Amino acid sequence: MASLRTVICLGVCLYTWTLTAAENNMPKAENLKWVSLDFKTIINWTTEESDYKYTLSISSDDNNWSVCQDCIRMTESECDLTEHLTPNDRAYTVDIQTEPDLVDYEEDLENYPHTYSDPFNPYKESKISAVDITVEAVDENRVMVNITDPLTGIHERGKQLSIRDVLNNDLKYKISYNKPGSTGKRDIISDSNMAEVSKLDAGESYCFMAAAFIPSRPKGSQLGAWSQQLCTPQEDSILHELYPGTWVGIIFILLTVFFIIVAVIVLCCRNCRQRNSTQSSTPV
Repeated sequence: MASLRTVICLGVCLYTWTLTAAENNMPKAENLKWVSLDFKTIINWTTEESDYKYTLSISSDDNNWSVCQDCIRMTESECDLTEHLTPNDRAYTVDIQTEPDLVDYEEDLENYPHTYSDPFNPYKESKISAVDITVEAVDENRVMVNITDPLTGIHERGKQLSIRDVLNNDLKYKISYNKPGSTGKRDIISDSNMAEVSKLDAGESYCFMAAAFIPSRPKGSQLGAWSQQLCTPQEDSILHELYPGTWVGIIFILLTVFFIIVAVIVLCCRNCRQRNSTQSSTPV
């Protein structure tokens, strides 16, 4: 009886050792990395070249795991998870399981290697690309900066959502401007994609850039990429460089010239009338 127990124990130990050795020899997903831009989110990994496949499951609470239907028995080393993530301030974890090329469905696949990712929250961590801007003059001291949001990788009811559609009131904009060649920059924060910048020096050129700004995020991921810089043209007319006192002198000279011209015209008209009158009164 004792020998039978010994044989059974040896058999169990041998089976366990065999599974462990086989698992150790199987390639595992390594170096898992989240890549997310404008809420289009991909996870990629590295692994040894082999005939093994990889199936991904995802969870937001580490308990309820769901298999990603478009990431089953993959040979590639990346998977687009955009459709499986809801950008609603929730962190997700991915489980990548190694599977053999030929599956024995009577075999417990849970014995095969699993690799777990770090948690990722797309709402707080997805990078935001550059906005587009235009700059229109309102008057000599004000301009209007118009901002166009980038589109995301998310679609709802046939519509591709913008970052405004996803972030709603959490989305603001940082606008930075300065005179060309000047290191002194000014920043303003706008809640709207139409922002008025005022108190500009008349006749001067200014350069503007804008970026999405999400103050509810951690500091390192609050700011999106900066837009292309746009500069307003400088008014080069010498009139903008004249002092106010010079304007008075110019106006006085112009008025003086005007009155002289009028006086000359009046005198010429009078002389012409006198000549005509003299000629008509001379007897024949």
